[in-house]
Amino acid sequence: MGLVVGNRGFFPDHLAKSGREEMIGVLQAAGIEVVALTPNQSKHGAVETREESRGCAELFKRHRERLDGIIVTLPNFGEERAIADALRLADLRVPVLIQATPDDPQKMTIAFRRDSFCGKMSACNNLRQYGIPYSLTTLHTESPNSPEFAHDLEWFAAVCRVVKGFRNLRVGAIGARPAAFNTVRYSEKILESQGISIETLDLSEVLGRIERMKDNDDHAQAKLAAIHKYVDASSVPAPALLKMAKLGAVVDDWMAATEVTISAVQCWTSIEENLGVVPCTVMSMMSNELLSSACEVDICGVLGMHALQLASGTPSALLDWNNNYGSDPDKAVCFHCSNLPKHFFRSVKMDFQQIIAGTVGKENTFGTCVGLIKPEKMSFARFSTDDTSGKMRGYVGEGRFTDDPLHTFGGAGVVEIPQLQRLLRFICERGFEHHVAANLSSVASAVEEAATRYLGWDVRYHNQDHGRDHGAC
Repeated sequence: MGLVVGNRGFFPDHLAKSGREEMIGVLQAAGIEVVALTPNQSKHGAVETREESRGCAELFKRHRERLDGIIVTLPNFGEERAIADALRLADLRVPVLIQATPDDPQKMTIAFRRDSFCGKMSACNNLRQYGIPYSLTTLHTESPNSPEFAHDLEWFAAVCRVVKGFRNLRVGAIGARPAAFNTVRYSEKILESQGISIETLDLSEVLGRIERMKDNDDHAQAKLAAIHKYVDASSVPAPALLKMAKLGAVVDDWMAATEVTISAVQCWTSIEENLGVVPCTVMSMMSNELLSSACEVDICGVLGMHALQLASGTPSALLDWNNNYGSDPDKAVCFHCSNLPKHFFRSVKMDFQQIIAGTVGKENTFGTCVGLIKPEKMSFARFSTDDTSGKMRGYVGEGRFTDDPLHTFGGAGVVEIPQLQRLLRFICERGFEHHVAANLSSVASAVEEAATRYLGWDVRYHNQDHGRDHGAC
């Protein structure tokens, strides 16, 4: 993080000095590297004059590739114009968090009075005038060493990871969209305008490379060993496992060569008919390693997976909003057939894909990951390209996977979401897809903040009154 320390001369200077030291200590204790002016470079290492603003900007520019976000700390009122100038001159286009330190009612004399409560409003006013987006702490004033700021810092770090993770992102589209899935259509041009590039790979190239790969290929054998280590495949024929290993090796090599981070793969039903396996386990392994992979070439679906994964640091899955759960209006069954990462399951084994087996035969559908999702908190996200308006849109929210009984195949779990019927109506009224990304965490607020404030997307936070509101800046 870059650190900007506000100071205003006719307020007590010692507050800027101690405030800087306190904030640096808190950030470093949280494992965050700090880039900030030193007391040798400006008065108390703070920003007050035009010269100090320019010096701070030059420092940040030199560390541009390292900086994921900027924290503005106000140990006293702060010189709002100097703060805004420093950020404008640096032009980093990274998230900014504004923190103001509270006054102590027992220390309101001229020697200790901060007025940061007021100064924060002035700083925000100037940043708004300068067109610089910024985020706010939960409380208007928070001490750097308070539990509230610790929580906000964790939240802000997640926002920064999402924003950075979508900058110059390259996504692999492996195969064509299945003919029956108009729902996963998207606009490459809209994504490109957001700095997200799509790298395509025809499925015929994948199958051709697999055909030319020898059974004893080192990469294929290493992938085969990894599959055995990853999931119980004792009931799966050896030839099918080798096909999966070759598929995984080919995809790994292509992603590395093209610098692709995440992927969406054609499945239904070309791979089954032409290779004789489902790609689920290979995709599950990628997602479990934080290289999110979505089925049915759902590019926007994998973007939701990626955002949640960046925010939480844990694997994401792509699920269907699939079934009601009895008569409970706030519960539903989320399901896929499935390529869920192992991280999601209570227990998991490899089996055949029961739905497609009825069409292409059981022997051609081995490789799916079967099990129930463990009871855990849950965040969800869905992004989409709105081709008529030329914008990105989406929704996010939170709920939980329950331990309600469920007897089915594939990968599935019962999810409980407050006001679920309102969400389902919103999805249908706005024409969103039936796929949703899920993550076993509570990071919807960070994803929404990153998407709306810094990426400029139209994203709705479901049930925001039940969550955390950082306001619109």
